[in-house]
Amino acid sequence: MNNRRFIPFIVLGIIVFFVLAGVSSNLFYTIEAGERGVLFYKFGDGLDKENIQGPGFHTKAPWNEVYIYSVREQSRDENMDVLDKSGLSIHVDVTVRFNPLPDKIGFVHEKFNKDYVEILVAPEVRSTVRQVMGRFTAEEIYSTKRAEVEATIKEESERILIANNVHMVALLIRSINLPEQIKGAIENKLQQQQEALAYQFRLDKEKSEAERKRIAAEGESRANNIINNSLTDKLLKMRGIEATLELSKSPNSKIIVVGSGKDGMPLILGNN
Repeated sequence: MNNRRFIPFIVLGIIVFFVLAGVSSNLFYTIEAGERGVLFYKFGDGLDKENIQGPGFHTKAPWNEVYIYSVREQSRDENMDVLDKSGLSIHVDVTVRFNPLPDKIGFVHEKFNKDYVEILVAPEVRSTVRQVMGRFTAEEIYSTKRAEVEATIKEESERILIANNVHMVALLIRSINLPEQIKGAIENKLQQQQEALAYQFRLDKEKSEAERKRIAAEGESRANNIINNSLTDKLLKMRGIEATLELSKSPNSKIIVVGSGKDGMPLILGNN
């Protein structure tokens, strides 16, 4: 049996196999969980911003391009020197957490490409941090209005980022470093304020206790006046008679002279 006639087919099969192996990376692609893909049609309508590719196995024409983006939450640390309201230099460390909007990743790619963090997120955050902190004093940033500063930076940064299809999850001020002299003065002032608050609390407590005692004394005085005004001679005599009757029931020997006491009250003799 002559097998030579199969040799051209075998060679052709090998060639086809290597060609397919070489172009397979341009034919098939996989998008992982937390990723999205956007296709660019070279001989079509260009970048398809509306039909975003989700996770899974996909195919495409070898001449088209696919750009895969992570849409997971990301974190970026920024360290910078800023000026406060008075022109004092402050070193701050902030962390911004963000992610591109999954269904708008095509617009992010069209405007910024894969460098959107360096082109959009980082510059905008740094600029907003400087602008917002320039409205507050070092003391406010360091102590009394730190939460307000954080919230304002996040709000103003998010307004810019969301307009460019990037969602800001959070912005955190990790640390604020002031010149030692300024830091010491602020901490000393805060300590004095706390001591003053503690002293005022003690004063208020003592005033409340004094008021309580005054009210109690007034109440007791009014009660005594009511009792004194109600103790007439007739009432006292009636109470004396009632007490006499109760004493008469006692087994102890005694002599009771009715009407012989002071003001006509019973006189009790003996108490054995």
